[in-house]
Amino acid sequence: MLAKISLAAKKYKVLKYLVLSWCALFAHQSVAKVVIAIVGKTKNDSFYQQAFKGCLHFSSEHPEIECKYDGPKDFQDIRSQSMVINRLVDQKIDGLIVATTDSQHLVTRSLMALKSKNIPVITFDSDLLEKHQQYRLAYVGSNNFDFGVALGEQVKKLTNKANNTLCMQSGHHTTPNLNKRIAGVRYALSDQATAHLSGKNGWREHSRCPLFSLGKREESLKQLMHLLKMDNPPIFLAVAGFAQFNPHYVNALAPFKQRIADKDIIIVSADTEEIQLNVLSRGLSSANIGQNPFEMGRLSTKLMHDYILYNKKPAQSHYYTDFHYCTQSNASQCTVNH
Repeated sequence: MLAKISLAAKKYKVLKYLVLSWCALFAHQSVAKVVIAIVGKTKNDSFYQQAFKGCLHFSSEHPEIECKYDGPKDFQDIRSQSMVINRLVDQKIDGLIVATTDSQHLVTRSLMALKSKNIPVITFDSDLLEKHQQYRLAYVGSNNFDFGVALGEQVKKLTNKANNTLCMQSGHHTTPNLNKRIAGVRYALSDQATAHLSGKNGWREHSRCPLFSLGKREESLKQLMHLLKMDNPPIFLAVAGFAQFNPHYVNALAPFKQRIADKDIIIVSADTEEIQLNVLSRGLSSANIGQNPFEMGRLSTKLMHDYILYNKKPAQSHYYTDFHYCTQSNASQCTVNH
């Protein structure tokens, strides 16, 4: 009789152990989060930080989502971007949302490996080249050709001259979204999108342009100042924020404020981050056209959430977000920065 009681007690302990173990495992699984990484072209850029805030906003309503943020620290470096992504994969992420700096490098050094590990990818702000789009689920961001057209049309409104010289400033020469913007500007000004402007419709490009700054703030401002010190400065058009993110921009441009007011100097820039709107309101930029990075991050996270948790593929290949127009007169209310 005692032997039977002892055996029953042992069986009870084993069963209790199994039940508790199962409960512990279930509890662990129930709090496990889906980790989604946001990687911009540069980490210290408020544009990409706003996209991260869009991810955080979505996760505040969906606590099963955890957002991580990273990127090359100071400038657009294609190798650093892939190294950051590969490190995030080693840290175990479930999905990647990335702004492409160099499509070929990103695919061969990172995204091919992610695909082999079944880690889904969504691009935002800057898409992969068409030949590489099999490595992402969807793109969320501006229609960058149309954005370039809008920048070009804005430039046309600011000059009354019959013949104009333009200098565009870009980041990395391989970056897909910036190259599409350059093409859009050229199309708006002379009905062609590839070759340098050569005089058609009264528009030509300065022989040393486009300028490529790699997104380096010091270099970007240096390039702009070199142009402004010319006897007849070309119209300056930055297809991303670049020089205006430099904390020394205001002091450097202050001596040119009256010439900007007189339209002797014309400066147009993409993006409308808070630091840029401050510059614009001071009369140190002619106009800015902005995007919606917060919505890029929020919508990208929603699409990733639906795919990972419910196997719901994005219904579209491209999701285009809006852009807006800021001038010196409406700089305080033309957009909301998060």
